[in-house]
Amino acid sequence: MKLYFSPNACSLASHIVLKELGLPFDAVQVDLRSKRTAAGADFTAINAKGYVPALELDDGRVLTEGTAVLQYLADLKPAAGLAPAPSSFERYRLQEWLGFINSEIHKGFSPLFNPAITDAGREAAKAQLARRLPIVERALEKQDYLLGRFSVADAYLYVVLGWAGKLGVDLGPYPALARFLARVGERASVKAARAAEGLA
Repeated sequence: MKLYFSPNACSLASHIVLKELGLPFDAVQVDLRSKRTAAGADFTAINAKGYVPALELDDGRVLTEGTAVLQYLADLKPAAGLAPAPSSFERYRLQEWLGFINSEIHKGFSPLFNPAITDAGREAAKAQLARRLPIVERALEKQDYLLGRFSVADAYLYVVLGWAGKLGVDLGPYPALARFLARVGERASVKAARAAEGLA
């Protein structure tokens, strides 16, 4: 398999899960501005959407969208328990969290990456996040992980919450989120994926 990634993008979650599962793969870095891989290949020929992650399987098929990639990887090694069994109620709970992280937290941070954002736009984005982050805070006050044990949803949440400091979002009001970030950051898979992406 090949994981197409950009350092500290949401593809880091897939990178963490691959390390967690001990699956063999090649990591291919993508420049998201030029849409070129490190070797100079046109990334849009691999993923027409032009963003990461993209997972190229050994048979040449390509899977995109982080939440799909995460579940696919978890299902390659179901005994690892990174996703509940398909068709179980708990699996739908996982999908509920993945959808919320994707549409409300990840996309909530997205405007803050735009260097042309206005002050009003920045404050509106932060205000929207301030309405969503307490939901995750309350869940993590009750248990260490979103589903009670580490799952692909936690890998994804870890990555997007990790953008807060760089983007000026104060996580001070959310002590459970701070504990979660510290807890997940100590996992060997997280350290290995971050090191592979050249992250401090």
